[in-house]
Amino acid sequence: MQDYVVQLLEWIDAESAAQARQLEQRRRDAGGGNAERTGETLLDMVVRESRPGLAGATLATLIKRNREIGLPSNRFRVGTPVTVTSNAAEVEIARGIVTARNRRSLQIALPFIPEGARLRVDVQPDEVTRKRQTEVLTHLKDSTGRFARLRDVLLNDRIPKFHPQSYESGILNLSQARAVEMALSAEDLAVIHGPPGTGKTTTVVALIKAAIEKGQKILATAPSNTAVDNLLVKLVACGVKVVRLGHPARVDRRLIQHTLDAQVSRDETMEIVKDMRREAEQFFRKAGKYTRSQPPRGAKQEMYKEGKRLQQDARLLEKTLVDWVLDRADVVCGTNSLNTQMLTDRRFDMAVVDEACQCTEPACWVPLQFADKLVLAGDHCQLPPTVISQQAARAGFATSMLERVVDKFGELVTTRLETQYRMHEQIMAFSSNRFYEGILVADSTNAKHLLSELDGVVENSLTQSPVEFIDTAGADWDEESEAGSESRCNSSEAELVVKKVSQLVQANVPAEEIAVISPYAGQARLIRSMCDVDGLEVDTVDGFQGREKEAVIISCVRSNRSGEIGFLGDTRRMNVALTRARRKLIVIGDSATLGNHAFYGELLEYFSEIDAYGSVWTELE
Repeated sequence: MQDYVVQLLEWIDAESAAQARQLEQRRRDAGGGNAERTGETLLDMVVRESRPGLAGATLATLIKRNREIGLPSNRFRVGTPVTVTSNAAEVEIARGIVTARNRRSLQIALPFIPEGARLRVDVQPDEVTRKRQTEVLTHLKDSTGRFARLRDVLLNDRIPKFHPQSYESGILNLSQARAVEMALSAEDLAVIHGPPGTGKTTTVVALIKAAIEKGQKILATAPSNTAVDNLLVKLVACGVKVVRLGHPARVDRRLIQHTLDAQVSRDETMEIVKDMRREAEQFFRKAGKYTRSQPPRGAKQEMYKEGKRLQQDARLLEKTLVDWVLDRADVVCGTNSLNTQMLTDRRFDMAVVDEACQCTEPACWVPLQFADKLVLAGDHCQLPPTVISQQAARAGFATSMLERVVDKFGELVTTRLETQYRMHEQIMAFSSNRFYEGILVADSTNAKHLLSELDGVVENSLTQSPVEFIDTAGADWDEESEAGSESRCNSSEAELVVKKVSQLVQANVPAEEIAVISPYAGQARLIRSMCDVDGLEVDTVDGFQGREKEAVIISCVRSNRSGEIGFLGDTRRMNVALTRARRKLIVIGDSATLGNHAFYGELLEYFSEIDAYGSVWTELE
């Protein structure tokens, strides 16, 4: 056990160092005025407007100083930690969190309004998460009670125990109900394996609700704010008392009222806390104010002392209010990197980690330390955790806790969901056979659905077939290296993508229900720049994990004479891409390049079997 913990700590350090090197290398490669090329820097920004935010923050909207131009392609996302500096990056002005973004502006939660005619915004690594993971692992060997029992089950040879409990639900299907029953029966550990479209989050929420009905308190986490918010929406709809931890800036605006900050601020007691803090500030200002007359001896010290006393009393009163809000909640939810000081010695009957395959193992230990048992939900046949350090990834850091537990205990702790409610059966079949032993069954509501059945959509060959592969072999559409990055792109393939998007829109398929996915960020950026369609989403595979659209176009990019597919060799990534579409899947790729890999050879055969194989020459006629 101790050797493995030491290994995890080494991997955490290696990943932190790799992230810092990557960020520094990108900025160095871009150099001077080309700093924006990395996507992690925005130059010549100014504050357009500002307004008060929660928790004392200021929401500042920054735009380009030249208001005629929008923001360049960038890596800023809601929740990204950033620094604001002078344009030359000489002096740090403030640190904040991105709260909203669009093509022309970036909204950031900051401690105050930054001043300056030319501002620079940079992405910053999240070191807080690393520190919390390191802290829990460092003290793992000294744990006691239930935490020690869970540690031994997960890291030593103790076998998980179960106390059978019955569960009946008229809402869930058979495999979903079986998963809830196993999780309720588990004394230590259970896994809900949810292949694409099988209602994993619905099952997780049903489990949480069933546990609450038994009087239990639940800690629910996920690796990303988006995943937490998706879970929160369904929990709120069920009517459970839930508190969302985390900076309000990282929470969907529609869910702000459920955050800890918002629930605390609504209590009348907070007015007393604010009054005490204002009074404390008055004492500090008065003590620091210069006067001509000599104040009585010790008067300034008394003012400082009284100000500090008021500050301390305000903190204690606020902490009491925070504890009261948390005590009333049935569910506390947040990301895996939740604020451990906020929970202190609080215990939960169960910790549920959703999308558990998308986070490294140390991330799961953070919420686990507060719970008596653990339920992991996810799909290890989809995207693994993102790990920058290739050395750590190869050594095992890219293996999630869920994947390791499934390998170790198998069916003893795992229930796999089997009915999928998203895809047409022809979109589903290849992934079902290749990754899930062919057990997935499309529900009758979606097994045969097509784009042409949507209101207003034109009936034609494009909308009346579920799957289409367009083979670019022989067209000499060779891939290229994206300028200024290590990513790949394919401009000819991108032009065909734009054409297919146009055809779908012309058939009255809503742009909001169309997605373009590519394994390469460079291709996603190129297509975005070429296709200005409001509502259309263009992103990498990673950006679409857990998402779905009515129509999805996949741009494979790779086309070369040596048959190299690079990034595409991660078949789990392609499993994600192939399973995002509900009614229409279009794959564009070079069979001569892709076919050299066994997985893609099987995929091409499948396309032929279902009569979905087409040539690019037909598109060029």
